[in-house]
Amino acid sequence: MGQRFYDDGGRSAVNATTMNIFCAMKTLRRGWFAVLLGLGVCGVASAHDPGISMAQGQFRATGLEILVGFAPLDAEQLLPPEARVSGKWTQAEFVAAQPLLAGLAPQILELRTSGGAIAPSETRVELAAGDALNFFLFFPLTQPGVVTLRSCQLGALPAGHRQFVIIADEHGSTLAKKLLSAKDDGLDISLRPAGGAGGAGEAGGGVTVAAEPVETPTFWGFLQLGVEHIWTGYDHLLFLFALLVVCRSFRSIVAIITCFTLAHSITLALATLEVVNLPSRFVEAAIAASIIFVGLENVVRRGAEPKGRWALTFAFGLIHGFGFASVLKDLGVGRGGQGLAMPLFTFNAGVELGQVVVAAIVLPIVWRLRKNETFLRRGVPALSAVIAGAGLYWFLERTVFS
Repeated sequence: MGQRFYDDGGRSAVNATTMNIFCAMKTLRRGWFAVLLGLGVCGVASAHDPGISMAQGQFRATGLEILVGFAPLDAEQLLPPEARVSGKWTQAEFVAAQPLLAGLAPQILELRTSGGAIAPSETRVELAAGDALNFFLFFPLTQPGVVTLRSCQLGALPAGHRQFVIIADEHGSTLAKKLLSAKDDGLDISLRPAGGAGGAGEAGGGVTVAAEPVETPTFWGFLQLGVEHIWTGYDHLLFLFALLVVCRSFRSIVAIITCFTLAHSITLALATLEVVNLPSRFVEAAIAASIIFVGLENVVRRGAEPKGRWALTFAFGLIHGFGFASVLKDLGVGRGGQGLAMPLFTFNAGVELGQVVVAAIVLPIVWRLRKNETFLRRGVPALSAVIAGAGLYWFLERTVFS
């Protein structure tokens, strides 16, 4: 990646870049270079995979209807390896997989009462916009008591996958919500006899839902989701690392982190509130382009801190905020204006917490390395070239090869 910027028309640019990396490795002790280079390798291997699905349910007079949506890559994990497609579903592939999907549908969720499990009386699968798979299930309910809704397939999905469940009453008011994981995959809901205190059931219905919501804690769930998202969002981390690796003072570090935080907080809120909407493909490609730009600028300046980097950080931070917002939008947060403030605040707080933890670990290492002149002249450009290469990989993956 770096040859065009080191090539002065004389010797081989590739040899120059190789020599820079070699010298940097000689200079750095205790394997710090390998650790930092590993950020780039990990980033290429897996960038930006939050692993999120959504389940929305509503009680009717005779039971519970619920929709569970999975992104294409997550839906593939639920199928045998030989039945999986390459990340996107064509209509023909969906039709071919229909028998498997139809057999899988009753196993997506389990509804259990004191009398045992209740089998869904109706199921169907649909291919939605964006190649997502939607599973529809209807569970008949006629007896009062506590019912437990369990998501049965979380253990088959990648580690860290979360499923946000929202259950509403017959009028659309939220009754219960919870962020499920493989370790905590159940949600309890109380039912009472129709016509009991707090309201009557509709004609023909045997039960109605309790007037007071069974509120399950989601604060810590969204906080944890924010932390996990930044820790597994290697594109965001590499962008931030490329910004910080050239900082020469604590003041500039604070300015960079503050500008990035303010910028992505603004667009995270605007996008989640649906004030501003940008296509996901554009946002993801722009995030990759921001990594390329910052990495190459570091290479061109040979590790020197560019003037006005805070302004560039703010501008690109706005783009990264749209990427963060995609997580909450995929969860359905903000739909209908319900339950928006808490998820938005706590998810953003989790992102900031994860960002601070990463900075607290990486910055002392970088600060120590920057005391070495050879690292400044050769190590920083070499690391920046690796970061720019990772950004180029993601850019091509999200545009040309998408």
